Amino acid sequence: MTTDKKPGTLKLTPAASKKKPTDPFAPRRAPVRPPGPARAKSVSASAPKPPREPAQGSGGRRAGPEVDRNERPRYGADRPASDRPVGPRPTGDRPRSGPPEAARDSDRNWNERPAPRRADPPYGTDRPQRTPTAAPRPSQPHRPDLARVGNVRGEIRLNKRMADLGLCSRREADEWIARGWVLVNGEPAVMGMPVAPDAQVEVLPQARHQQAGQVTILLHKPMGYVSGQPEDGHEAAATLIGAPSQWRGDARHPADNRRFAPEHTRGLAPCGRLDIDSVGLLVLTQDGRIARQLIGESSGIEKEYLVRVHWAPNGPQGAGVVTQNVQAVFPADKLALLRHGLSLDDQPLKPAQVDWMNPEQLRFILKEGKKRQIRRMCEQVGLHVVGLKRIRIGKVVLGNLPVGQWRYLGAEESF
Repeated sequence: MTTDKKPGTLKLTPAASKKKPTDPFAPRRAPVRPPGPARAKSVSASAPKPPREPAQGSGGRRAGPEVDRNERPRYGADRPASDRPVGPRPTGDRPRSGPPEAARDSDRNWNERPAPRRADPPYGTDRPQRTPTAAPRPSQPHRPDLARVGNVRGEIRLNKRMADLGLCSRREADEWIARGWVLVNGEPAVMGMPVAPDAQVEVLPQARHQQAGQVTILLHKPMGYVSGQPEDGHEAAATLIGAPSQWRGDARHPADNRRFAPEHTRGLAPCGRLDIDSVGLLVLTQDGRIARQLIGESSGIEKEYLVRVHWAPNGPQGAGVVTQNVQAVFPADKLALLRHGLSLDDQPLKPAQVDWMNPEQLRFILKEGKKRQIRRMCEQVGLHVVGLKRIRIGKVVLGNLPVGQWRYLGAEESF
C-alpha cells in the first residue's frame, strides 16, 4: 500500500533569515525597550527589534540607520549637499562658526575666515587707560630736619656735642641717652635732639660708674697677628689678651688695684693699627674717649716708629740693592721728600719727622695714620722696609714690655 505524501519543506521566518551570526568579540548591548507609557512585558527573541528613538535634548542623535558605535561617522555625512561648504576641507585650525544664517549660506567657503564675534579696537589705541591710584598714606607729624636746623641755628646733635666735650664717644652717648642718663638743661634728653652751644649737658652718676669700669690695654704685638678682625687665616691680636699673657710686673702691682676679668676682653677696639709684618705698641680700649683722642679726625697724637730699610732703587728683586750702610748711598733730596712733599691716594701727607738712627735704620714720627703709610712712603723714594716697630704713642712708651704680653694703662698715664 502506498501513500502519496509531499516531501516536507522547512519554512523560515523573515526575521530568522535576516539574523546575522553573533560576534563573540562585539560589545554587549542592553535590551532596547520601546518608548511610550505602555511597554510590552516581554519581546520575542525572534521578533525584529524596533529602531532606537533619538534622545530628547541637545545631545541626542539624529534618527537614521543604526550604525556600530565603534565606527566613527564621517564629518558632514548626515548633512545635505546644499548645506556642505564649498572647497577643500581645511587642514589648520577649525574656523569659528558665525551666526546661524551665515552657516546655512551656500556661498560660504572654508578658505574664508568668518568675521570676529565682536570688533574690539587694537590694544592700547582707543582703549581707555587705567591709571592705578595709590592708597592714601596716613598723615605723619612734621619732623624738622635736625641737620638743617642745626646748621641754621648753630645747633648740633647731642651725641656729637658730648663727644666734642670729651664726655664719651658718640656710641656711648646714644646708649646713655637711651637709658635716660643724660640731662639737657635739667630735662631728660631725647635721641637725636639738637642742642644749642650754651646748653647745659649733665651726665648722671650711673654713666660715670659704667665708664669707670672700662679698661685700656697696652699690647706688644708680635709678627703674624692682625690688629682688627681675623683675616686670611691670621688671628686677631685681641686673642692674646688673657691672664697667662699678662705682664708679670703688672700682675704683681696692677694699675688701680685692677685684676683681670673676662669682661675686660669684650668690646676692645684697636687704636692705631699695625699690619701683619709690623710689631710694637698696640692700644686696645673699651673707652670711647681714648679711641677718639687717638684716631679721631682732629687727632694730633704723635706716633713714633723705628724702621729698618734697604736701598732698592729698582725694587727689592731688582739690581743695585744695598743692605749695608744705606745712609751713605741714600740721596739727601729723597730724605727731604720723606719729611714733606709726598702724597698717598691723591692726598698730600702731613709733615713728618724722619731722621737716621744708624746707617740702616730710620726714625719716623707721624701725626696721622694711613694704611701702610710708612712702607708706601719708602717705596716712593727707593727704600724697601724690612722691619717696622712702633715704640711710642703720645706720652705712652712701649718700654720693656715683652713681645706677646700686655698690661693695663695706669691711672697716672695719658696720651
